[in-house]
Amino acid sequence: MDGQFIDLGTIRQPSRKMIQIWALEQDLDADRLHSNEFIMEWPRRSGIMMQFPEIDKAEWFDIDRARQKILKGQAGFLDRLISKIPK
Repeated sequence: MDGQFIDLGTIRQPSRKMIQIWALEQDLDADRLHSNEFIMEWPRRSGIMMQFPEIDKAEWFDIDRARQKILKGQAGFLDRLISKIPK
């Protein structure tokens, strides 16, 4: 994928899981996004393995709306992104 990747680092989530994020400077059409998939046992303890998309949809938001939508434990990534965007 063309464009400049911007490393936003790692933040520990309330669940103790570590999340590392990159932003990508590029003109992207959110409607054309195709997600990767992962496999997990579902329902839990059933022995049945199912495939699920990593994400269900993509949308563009201004920063105020993004702060309303983002998970509390990931909001710090918005501040990091803003600090790395040239003024």
